[in-house]
Amino acid sequence: MNQLVQRFMWGILIGVTSTLNAQDPVTFNEVPLEVSQVDNENFLQTVRRSQESTVVVEMLGRDGDPLGIGTGFVVRSDGLIATNLHVVGEARPIRVRLYDEREFQVTSIHATDKSRDVALIKIDATDLTPLPLAEPGSLEQGEVIFALGNPQGLEHSVVTGVVSGFRDGVDEMKLIQLAIPIEQGNSGGPLLDMDGRVHGMLTLKSRLTDNLGYAVPIDAVHDLLESPNPVLMEQWLTIGALNPEQWEPQGTSVNWRQRAGEIHVSGQGDGFGGRALCLHRADLPELPFEVAVDVRVHEEDGAAGLAFHSDGNDIHYGFYPSSGVLRLTRFDGPTVYSWNVLQDQKTVHWTPNSWNKIKVRIEEDRLSCFCNDELIFEQMHPQLQSGKIGLVKFRHTTASFKRFRFGSELPDERPSPEVLARVNSLANEIPISRPIPIDFVREQTDLDMVGQKAFHSAAKNLEAQAQQLRVLAREIHEEQTRQELVAKLEASPPELIEAALLIARLENPELNVEEYRQTVDALAQRFLDSIPEDLPPAEILDAFHEFLFEKNGFHGSRTNYYSASNSYLNEVIDDREGLPLTLSILYLELAQRVGLTASGIGLPGHFLVRVDLPDEQKYIDVFDKGTVLTEMMCRRLVRETTGLPWNASYLDPQDATSIIKRMLRNLIGIANSESDLEAALRYTRTVLAIDPNSVEDRLYKAVLCYNTERWDEGLEEVRKVLQEQPPEIELGRVRELQDAILERQRESESGSD
Repeated sequence: MNQLVQRFMWGILIGVTSTLNAQDPVTFNEVPLEVSQVDNENFLQTVRRSQESTVVVEMLGRDGDPLGIGTGFVVRSDGLIATNLHVVGEARPIRVRLYDEREFQVTSIHATDKSRDVALIKIDATDLTPLPLAEPGSLEQGEVIFALGNPQGLEHSVVTGVVSGFRDGVDEMKLIQLAIPIEQGNSGGPLLDMDGRVHGMLTLKSRLTDNLGYAVPIDAVHDLLESPNPVLMEQWLTIGALNPEQWEPQGTSVNWRQRAGEIHVSGQGDGFGGRALCLHRADLPELPFEVAVDVRVHEEDGAAGLAFHSDGNDIHYGFYPSSGVLRLTRFDGPTVYSWNVLQDQKTVHWTPNSWNKIKVRIEEDRLSCFCNDELIFEQMHPQLQSGKIGLVKFRHTTASFKRFRFGSELPDERPSPEVLARVNSLANEIPISRPIPIDFVREQTDLDMVGQKAFHSAAKNLEAQAQQLRVLAREIHEEQTRQELVAKLEASPPELIEAALLIARLENPELNVEEYRQTVDALAQRFLDSIPEDLPPAEILDAFHEFLFEKNGFHGSRTNYYSASNSYLNEVIDDREGLPLTLSILYLELAQRVGLTASGIGLPGHFLVRVDLPDEQKYIDVFDKGTVLTEMMCRRLVRETTGLPWNASYLDPQDATSIIKRMLRNLIGIANSESDLEAALRYTRTVLAIDPNSVEDRLYKAVLCYNTERWDEGLEEVRKVLQEQPPEIELGRVRELQDAILERQRESESGSD
C-alpha cells in the first residue's frame, strides 16, 4: 500500500503535486544557513564563479515566446548543459541564456533520463567554464550547501542551506532532501558544496512546507555523460507531434501532443475563454455525414469536444461537455458576445472521469448530437453550412481524444439487445468467489469491442459481479489478442512487427496495431526518399544507420533497462529507446522495407542483427547505435554477459516465433521482478498459445494459477503433464503441486459456503 500511495502521489515537478516516501521522521524547523556563518569572502567568490556557469533555460512556444523557465548549468566547455527533463518539455524549441546575457538556441538534446528527470542539452558555444562535478555519494547529511537558480524568473539567485536527509523516490530513485525553498524556475539548478562542486540538481519542491526541497544526485549527470543518446532539435521537435498532414492546430500557446494512439491537449488558448482549435485537414464527404471522437476531460469543470463547420478561425460549431453538461454552441466570432449556446443538457449518458463517445450527424436541415450513441438533442435549420471539422478545448482544460473518425454513417456502438441479453445471462453464470475458468473465457471470444463495453456497463449495475466482469472482458481481449498473434506467426511469411505490437496490445487494449505499422512504413519511406536510387548495399547500410541512430535518435535504454516499456514496441517507436530485442525487431522491419537483407541473431543475453551484403555478413548491435561486431566480439559478449561457453549455433538466424517467445520471456522476467503475478500469467498463457507443448511453461503456469487462485486452470496443466510423463520432469514434485492446488481449492470452496 505504501508503494501504491507513493506512486500515486509522486512528484511536484515544480507545480505538480508530490509526496515522497520518507522512512525516517522528517522535521521542518531547519532554516537556511546564513552566509555569515561560513567564510564569507571565499564563499562569495565561489558563488560568483558558479553563477558564471549557471544558465537560464526557456521552453518556447511556436511563436518564439517563453512558455516556461528553468535553470541549467554548464558541464562541458563545448556548450553541454545539464537541466531537468521537465524543463525541456516535449517537442518544443529551447533557448539558453548565459550569465553574460548571450542567448543560444539548443541544437540537440544530447541525452535524457525520464526516470530521474535529467537532460543534457547542447548549444553552439565554446570556451564555456563547466562546473566541477562531485564524486557520487560524497555528500553527507548535515553538510552546508548552496543552490543557484531562477525562482519565479528572478535570474541567478542564490540560496543556502543544509542537507537534511536522503530519501527514496519512485522506482527506487534516490533524492537529496534539502532544507532550502525551491520555487518555479529553480528546476535544473545546481546544488553545490562550499567549494563549488556540484552534488545534485534541484528538481522537486515539498508540498508540506516551503523550506523543504529535493535534488537528484549528480550520479544521473555522470551516467548521461558516459552514455549519451543525442537527438537533433529538428527530430526532437517531431517527437509526439501531431501528423501535419492530418492535423492543423490553431494558435501557439496550447500543446497538442500524440502518443499511443491518443491526442492530448493542455494549456490555455489565445482566444477568449481559452478557446483552442485543432482542425483536421481531410476532405469531407458530401452531406449528410457524421463525425465522432472519444473524449476524456480531466477536470470536473473542463470543456473539450468536437468542432465542425469551421472557417479556420473564430466561426464554427462546437459540441462538447462543459462542467459535466453537454452543450451545442455556435461561435460567430472571437468573443463571448458572439457565442450562441443553442442547447445544453445534463444527461445520465455522460460518464464523468471516463471515456465518452460524442458524435454529430450533420445534415442540410438539422444537426443531431449524440453521447455514447444516445441522441441528446437536435438543432433544426443550422446557419453554418460548411467548413472544417476537428477538436476544440476551452479554459484550463486538459483532455485526451482518441478514435477521431468521420463518414457518411458511423456505426452505432451500443450493444444489441441480443448482446445485452447474452451479457446479462453470462453475469448470472460467472462465479463470484473464484476466478473465471479459462475455457469459459474462450467460449466468448466472438464478442467484439462493443460486447466488451457491454460487460463494463453491466458491471455498474451488478456491483457484486463488477470486478469479475472486468476481468472477463480483459481476458477475452487477451485471448483474442493471443489468437491474432498466433495467426500472425503462422502467416506466410510471418508478420513479425504485427505480432510484436500485439504483445504490447495485451497490456494496452486501445493500441492500434495498424497505425504503428503505417508509422514504420512511413519511416522507411522517409529514408528511401533521402538516398539515391542506385546506392550500393554497403552504402545503404551506412546511410541507414546514420538515419536511424543519428538523425532520429533511436538508442538503447541504459538508465532504465528493465522497464516493461522497453519491451512494448509501440513505446519503443514513440520514445525511440528500447532493449536490444525490440530495437532489433524495428531494425529488421525497416531493413526489409529499404532493401537490406537482415535476420535476427539471438545471442544469450544480447540480441543482434545480421545484415547480409553481397560480399560479407555484418553483425549489428542495434542497442549500441549500430556498432558492427566480429564473431570474436560476439563470443566475448556472450562470455561477459552470461558466462556460457560458446556454441556456434548462437549465430544461427532466429525465426519470428523464436523472437516473439524471447520477447515474452523478457516480460515474464520483468513481471517476476515486480511480483506482478497477473502479468506473469498473461505472458505465460501467451507463450503456451504459441508453443502448447512446452512442459516447463505448463508447470510455471500451474504455479501462477496456484498463487492467483485459478485452481481449475492450474489443475488442467498439471494433469496434462502427469498424463504425458515427460522423462526430463520429476513427476513426484508435479504430484505435490497437484495436491497443493487441490487442498487450496477445497479450503476456498469450504470458506465460501
